[in-house]
Formats: sequence, structure tokens, C-alpha cells
Amino acid sequence: MIKALLFDLNGTLIDILTSESDEAVYRTTANFLSYTGVQISPDKLKEEYFNILHQQKNLSDEEFPEFDVVELFARIIEKYRITGTAGGDPAVAAKVFRAAGRYKLELYPQVRETLMALKQDFRMAAVSDGQSIWALPELSSTGLGKLFETVTISSDHGFRKPDRRMYEMTLRQMGLTAAEVIFVGNDMFRDVYGARMCGMKTVFFRSNQGDHDFRGAEADYIIYNFSELRRAVEFIIRKG
Repeated sequence: MIKALLFDLNGTLIDILTSESDEAVYRTTANFLSYTGVQISPDKLKEEYFNILHQQKNLSDEEFPEFDVVELFARIIEKYRITGTAGGDPAVAAKVFRAAGRYKLELYPQVRETLMALKQDFRMAAVSDGQSIWALPELSSTGLGKLFETVTISSDHGFRKPDRRMYEMTLRQMGLTAAEVIFVGNDMFRDVYGARMCGMKTVFFRSNQGDHDFRGAEADYIIYNFSELRRAVEFIIRKG
């Protein structure tokens, strides 16, 4: 019996557009850092950002490693702070960086209405790749945060989907088995493949983001508009 729905966030519920390549992102962040006693040029900041990100992932023993943006900025601040200054809060620097590179943040059409209707019959949680320092405030700003019993974000654990632990820890927190859950996501590899490997039924939302094809991954139902989710859930339940 299906008791809960698990959701990916960005690309499934939230239509978000960000950039880590726009030079303006590094100019804005470097300018902000200068007010906290950190002297670094935009070009050097960009170089350090990607170097540390790759180092974190390369040093990880995980098959699907996730980086930690707060630790990343802590290293930059420590290296480039002016002697005698604290250099500022790396969490704040990470938020400024995200804000400078975020160009769009909105729900896909009919997401709120569909979730509110489904909430009457099913428990809900989110399992998403990303940085919790960004993802949780962004989720809150969309007005959806209170719909979910728990939110599992990859940066808090050092690994990302399709690592089965991302799904399994959420099931444990909710006291559910995989057979009692439908996972809804927009990426055939990270969402559909990973959830199916755990024994979950899956709905693939073919949104404007994510990998739409992955060999060996097949969703139980595909939707092209989020409002179709209710019909997808009903179909999966009837099919059994």
C-alpha cells in the first residue's frame, strides 16, 4: 500500500536557474569578501572555487561524492584574509555567491495545487542533491517547506543520488519500506534509477532540466505537466 511520496526538489518541484560561470558572480562575491577583510580578485576566486570543489570530490571515497560549499569558502577565507582580520563567515559568503548567480526561482505550474491535493492522502518528504545552505532557504521561499516531514540534502552526507543511502535514510526516518513509497523526480539516472534500485515505484517528470535518458532506467509513469501527477499516482496504485 502506497503511504508516501518522495520528491526531488530542483528541476522537479522548483524551476531554478543558476550560474557558476558568469563572471559577475565572482566579481560580486569578491567585492563582498573585501568588506570582511578578504582580498581576492574575481578571477582568482573563480579559480580557487573550482580547484577546491574538485579537490573535495577527488579526495572522497564515495562513488557519487558531494562537495561542501561552506567548507570551500572557509578555505578561501582562511587563505586570503588580511592578517589580523577574522575574514568573515563562510556560510554568509556561500549565500552571497548563490544569490549573485541565481536568476530564476519559481515553482513549476500546478505544483502547489497538486501537492496540496495529494497531501490529504499521502505523507511527503524530499530527497535532493545540492547544498543544504542553499536548498533549504530556497525551498522555504517557495512556500513548500512545511509540506515535508523531512528533507534529505546530499551536502549534509558527502554523497549524492543515485547512492541508495540517500533514499534509505529517508525511509528510516519515516518508518516506511520502499514498497510503500513513490519517488517523483526529473532525472532518469539520479532519481528514477536510484529509487528503483531501492525498490520504489517511480514517476518521471520530464521537465526542462535533468537527464531524460539513462540505459536501464524505466519509470513506472511519465508525466509532462506536474498536474498529471495525481493521475500517475492513481495508476501506480491500481496497477499494484
